[in-house]
Amino acid sequence: MEISGLNTLTTQVLWVGFILSMIFGAITQRTHFCTMGAVSDIVNMGDWTRMRMWGMAIGVAMIGFFGMAAAGLIDPSKTLYASSRFIWLSALVGGAMFGFGMVLASGCGSKTLVRIGGGSLKSLVVFAVMGIAAFATLKGITAVVRVATVDKVAIDFTTNATLPNWLAGALGIAPATAGLGLALLIGLGLIVWALCGQDFRRIDNLLAGLGVGAVVAAMWWVSGRMGYVLEHPETLQEAFVATNSGRSEALSFVSPVAYTLDWLMFFSDKSKVLTLGIVSVFGVVAGSAVYSLCSRSFRWEGFRDAQDTANHLIGAALMGVGGVCAMGCTVGQGLSGISTLSVTSFVALAAILAGCVAGLKYQVWRLESSL
Repeated sequence: MEISGLNTLTTQVLWVGFILSMIFGAITQRTHFCTMGAVSDIVNMGDWTRMRMWGMAIGVAMIGFFGMAAAGLIDPSKTLYASSRFIWLSALVGGAMFGFGMVLASGCGSKTLVRIGGGSLKSLVVFAVMGIAAFATLKGITAVVRVATVDKVAIDFTTNATLPNWLAGALGIAPATAGLGLALLIGLGLIVWALCGQDFRRIDNLLAGLGVGAVVAAMWWVSGRMGYVLEHPETLQEAFVATNSGRSEALSFVSPVAYTLDWLMFFSDKSKVLTLGIVSVFGVVAGSAVYSLCSRSFRWEGFRDAQDTANHLIGAALMGVGGVCAMGCTVGQGLSGISTLSVTSFVALAAILAGCVAGLKYQVWRLESSL
């Protein structure tokens, strides 16, 4: 492939990624698809409807991912989440921090972007603070702390720490076969569980589950198939164009927010280029804004008082630091990572949910103590 052809391919990948992210933003705005909201509904009202949305989305994304893998369209061993190093402590600590922080900040990374599109000025502040905290944890002062503490604790395996690899090793079968079998078993189980909800089978709920899951799977195709180059014209090595990690990626909204701020602040620096992560941030905001304006639900929103401001600032910082430590957010680990059946992703998601429950309990305690 010539350089000109590579540039054309990169542009195409970025545009498709942007459009898919717009679809994600519009669906999320319309259906109120939200992890924190789902957990809050369960804790406060015993309502599992929005959690069923998440279950269906995970199932659809998982089946889509391993269906493409079985067809030879993408390689699961070359994703961002494929690693033989099981960073369980980073996933636990980072996930718990992120989960607690998203309660204080009124939503996770993706919800923050959706709320910005809907007119939330305080979510714009959360976006900035989370991005700064994330960048500091990638390359700055908190990165030094991360590397010296949680990153040191890990378990190294001979193969990638994913359920398909472990099952394939135990049964002596191909990882692709094991992956597809597990995806059908777990993914279909989640979809059936979601559909069994008495009040779930409504258009918005189905749109959220099927639509979000399909977008995540499509993003895997964009980065892992469409953007895959067998031989880069400059390095002569295989490459995944327009990705920050150099590996196949799907949706995630912590590190990409940091990279977006970096791109905006150093725009004139020719080394700062658009990536799938950056355009996905813009895409979610744009998709949410378009839907909000068309549905006339766009509303300007600011902070109530100093305490509300402080909670959002602290929550944003916790999400930035925690999301980088855990290698993802509710979408990055909870959807994209889980769809690959990464063991680290399961630990990170469990920690995020636990942190979210703790945050909700903390809010109730604060409310009761003030009465």
